[in-house]
Amino acid sequence: MSFRGNVENWLTSVQEMMIITLRNRLKEGVGAVEVPNFDRKKWVLEHPGQIVATGSQIMWAYNTEQYIQEMDDDMNALYNWLQMNVNQLNQLTELVKSNLPSVKHKIIVALITTDVHARDIIEELMNEGVSSISEFAWQKQLKYYWDNETQLCKVQQVNAELYYGYEYMGATSRLVITPLTDRCWMTITGALNIKLGAAPAGPAGTGKTESTKDLAKGLGMFCVVFNCSDQIEFQMMGRLFSGLAQQGAWTCLDEFNRIDVEVLSVIAQQLLDIRQAKLIMEKDKTEDTFLFMGRRIKLKPSCGVFITMNPGYAGRTELPDNLKVLFRPVSMMIPDYGLIAEIMLFAEGFSVENAKNLSKKMVRLYKLSSEQLSQQDHYDFGMRAVKSVLVMAGTLKRADQTLSEDIVLIRAMRDSNIPKFLKDDIPLFQAIIQDLFPGVVIPTLDYGDLDKAVRSAINMKNLQEVPTFITKVIQLFDTFNVRFGVMLVGPTGAGKTSCYKVLQLAMNILRENKHSDQRYQKVIQNMLLL
Repeated sequence: MSFRGNVENWLTSVQEMMIITLRNRLKEGVGAVEVPNFDRKKWVLEHPGQIVATGSQIMWAYNTEQYIQEMDDDMNALYNWLQMNVNQLNQLTELVKSNLPSVKHKIIVALITTDVHARDIIEELMNEGVSSISEFAWQKQLKYYWDNETQLCKVQQVNAELYYGYEYMGATSRLVITPLTDRCWMTITGALNIKLGAAPAGPAGTGKTESTKDLAKGLGMFCVVFNCSDQIEFQMMGRLFSGLAQQGAWTCLDEFNRIDVEVLSVIAQQLLDIRQAKLIMEKDKTEDTFLFMGRRIKLKPSCGVFITMNPGYAGRTELPDNLKVLFRPVSMMIPDYGLIAEIMLFAEGFSVENAKNLSKKMVRLYKLSSEQLSQQDHYDFGMRAVKSVLVMAGTLKRADQTLSEDIVLIRAMRDSNIPKFLKDDIPLFQAIIQDLFPGVVIPTLDYGDLDKAVRSAINMKNLQEVPTFITKVIQLFDTFNVRFGVMLVGPTGAGKTSCYKVLQLAMNILRENKHSDQRYQKVIQNMLLL
């Protein structure tokens, strides 16, 4: 595209080209499936991540319906389809263990995560003896179809029918789909079908926002996550809703009930205007504009507003009745950590049997740690901590395929948790690991070049080579491998600033020496004093 004309017109053209490109690539991807002797393993590696994710869902829904319809003639039809899905999963797990580029690895991990759920659905259909595609056990699933007439992808769930958004996502990770996620998605798609929003409610860490974001990924929709506070004014929300209506995008408004009740009543009227415009547009196909806050703007009917709330917290307000009726509520509970850990370990290349056993031990470890270790503000044994450990376990497994899977997980749990523990809690944590994994000896890890570079950096800064300080620098490096941001906690004079400055210098030394390990990159420091 040429860089000419007004910027707003150019950006609109970029968006249109994005949609056309993705639509054409998806058409190519779906078309490639219909060739004789189709090789799924090869297909996965040849196409972009978004095409692989969506194309796989289209293929799976089509094939599942074919096998369901065959159940009247062949009682083993769904069982045969289940075995084919298991074989495909085994092929993907072999592929994920191989030396793949990081982008391809991410694509396949996301595909395994959705394929595991697809396998579980077929098992459920088989156990319930489903023999018709009109049965609710099949209708309640999120199903992707390719419409040959319009050349578009559409998504159905129960009586809701939505069109794929063709928003470029790239190679993204996907959420592990649990029965709770399914229920949340059913509420959201059902709400969109009747031109309403959805309101997942529940305690922190139950996946309210993540479930909404992941459905947006799955439907190819752009989703804006916005954290609300009592500083929000109705003009600010009006600008947000105006943009969403014109783009057909979604928004997830976190902590929505923190907004002042006076502002909430105006927001209710703004959302009602958008809903009424959607209903009019559904009846009158020629109408595509409406009056919003004194301006006539375009409306794309795919736009959606979702809110999340933590009920019962201080500083939260009760939603006005005229606002409540615009959202379908869904209650979110504590997620099934064991199931999530099992599927994530499997997606990272662990064997099926080990993934099940290790996930149980891991959940037990975190439960015991939260009960027995001292209570500190910076300790976290929730879902976010579990996820970072599982990602680290996958990285360690790929780095050394010869290591036992028990040792890989123990090392991941140790390396991601011990850096944040107080010295009195470390023996307790190690004792819990020994109880859960009796007789397992963990080989000491040799950091080699990093250790030498850290010692060189310490000497260059005229500091002393204290063993505990060197350990903390290496722990900081390990933590950065699984976290985007890190907080260094400790009293004045404990060496917090020196710790990250020594690591920065060590990383720069290794990069200047052109080290083969790509984790060692040049570090630039920007300091913000608060």
